[in-house]
Amino acid sequence: MRTTLFHRLAWGALALTFVVVVLGAYVRLSDAGLGCPDWPGCYGRLDVPDEIHQIAEANAVYPHRPVEPAKAWKEMIHRYCAGALGLLVLALAALAWWNRRRPGQPLALPLALLGLIVFQSLLGMWTVTWQLKPVVVMAHLLGGLTTLSLLAWLVLRQGRYGGNSATVDDGALRGYALLGLGLLAGQIALGGWTSANYAALACPDFPTCQTRWWPPMDFREAFTLWRGLGVSYEGGVLANDARVTIHMMHRLGALVIFLYLGWLSWRLLTVSRNRAVRFAGLAVAILLAGQLALGIANVVLHLPLPVAVAHNGGAALLLLALVAVNHLLRPETAA
Repeated sequence: MRTTLFHRLAWGALALTFVVVVLGAYVRLSDAGLGCPDWPGCYGRLDVPDEIHQIAEANAVYPHRPVEPAKAWKEMIHRYCAGALGLLVLALAALAWWNRRRPGQPLALPLALLGLIVFQSLLGMWTVTWQLKPVVVMAHLLGGLTTLSLLAWLVLRQGRYGGNSATVDDGALRGYALLGLGLLAGQIALGGWTSANYAALACPDFPTCQTRWWPPMDFREAFTLWRGLGVSYEGGVLANDARVTIHMMHRLGALVIFLYLGWLSWRLLTVSRNRAVRFAGLAVAILLAGQLALGIANVVLHLPLPVAVAHNGGAALLLLALVAVNHLLRPETAA
């Protein structure tokens, strides 16, 4: 296992990305996404107005969005952490370029990560300036989790975790593991769409939805991605049937994920002779069970903030576990 400066920076960026993803979920779920109506500052400042005259000045400039310090601080702390992550990824890319002629030094992936971070910054700006437009909020979530996954892959490949340990028996599992990763990404997108459209409580009962197994739905409205600009999406704009549709599709997606990843984890545990692969399969099974429990708890407990944030964090951990599985099932190459 290597412990170069580049590898240590990649580990630091990975840990900070997880923090940023969870913080982003906390900001969104506590309705603080518009805690600062401008970007990158907050009411024209690098911190939050907290003195009486500062609040009065900010309210005069933004009369449609009076200062709420608690929400504003949540948003700014998230931005500070995201900014620190951007600097860390920039350092990774610069170090990769400086050492590009060294054997085994990855270059394409660090540069791609830098480009992704720049695009994530734009999505963060549009999230505010386009007033929580659902497609942008969902894309911002997916961008954060893509950053997390790519950094995890970089760390695993550079650290040589698991070594050249894939066996002949593991070959048949590679396609299944990649499919599992793709299915999970789709379910995370559905979860982001559910949250961005305030549809998490569209079905307040479980396992039925509004006391029905198949309530009235509106797929066309539910999955219209673009509705123009100039509309505030805070609190959601969809009618009941459209929100129910989104919620039910997320539930059905959760069932598909539970069955497939449950089967995949069983295969990893019983087919592979690689101890690391079996351990990763066990991690997938545990995280999968936890995610199912948290998803049900969100409904029956009416979306308590700690449970909702934990559900987002659990999705990130399950994603990391599947990235690790895919790493372990493939021969080592340069990242």
